[in-house]
Amino acid sequence: MLVFFCFILVGFYLYPRPVFGLPIAGSSAAINSSINDMEKANQNKITKIYRIKRTIQMVLEKHQSPLANESQTFVDVCLAYDLDCYLLPAISGLESSFGLFVYPNSYNPFGWGGGYITFSSWSQAIEVVGYNLRKNYLDKGAKNIYEIGQIYAESPTWANRVINLINLFYREENNNRLYFAENKVEL
Repeated sequence: MLVFFCFILVGFYLYPRPVFGLPIAGSSAAINSSINDMEKANQNKITKIYRIKRTIQMVLEKHQSPLANESQTFVDVCLAYDLDCYLLPAISGLESSFGLFVYPNSYNPFGWGGGYITFSSWSQAIEVVGYNLRKNYLDKGAKNIYEIGQIYAESPTWANRVINLINLFYREENNNRLYFAENKVEL
């Protein structure tokens, strides 16, 4: 036992001790580069979210939708529940022509509950339907829009029509990206 203890003591003196708080050559450049990369990634994410929000708003405005002022709500809900940000606006496009044709004062652009369920606001409808798509469709095994459509609607063409509307949003986003790139607009 005494021999083991002596080995440990000798090991402490011979083994190089870690040095904390002393600068290591080039470390600040690596840290600054890493911070710059993180800042750039965050800026890219913020730019993408802004572009998605603006795309939703532009498409809804083109269709004279009462949902046009809810673009931030659509983005917040898609981020909160990890949904394609164009899914909910596309469903509203199919089910109610983007909120133009709803049961009076129902604020239900999604045809939720056959269109007869009422909400207190567009925001509440977006939140409730987004939550339920995540909890009762995706979390229970629906892997894509076709599988969502089998549960959501009776029509066998529902998923294809929603996908066409989602593609409408992506085309508009791409047009915006090209416009901003050509005109050197930075956010």
